[in-house]
Amino acid sequence: MPFFVYRITGERQLEQLDVFDKYQDAKKLVRERRANADDNDVATYRMMFAKSALEAETLLTAPRDDRVIGED
Repeated sequence: MPFFVYRITGERQLEQLDVFDKYQDAKKLVRERRANADDNDVATYRMMFAKSALEAETLLTAPRDDRVIGED
């Protein structure tokens, strides 16, 4: 399965940047983009391991539950 790299802006608007077969290559691109981002850039960069671009985008846009660290 490939690694998809996305730029995420605003209300989870996705822009696919690239697709890689190797984790190291995808990780390198994400780190470069994060390091070179302007201070005014509100975008985040994410890598997703998925069968297809559609699955990757579904996983990235799905709402996440708050983590429960312990009981009150």
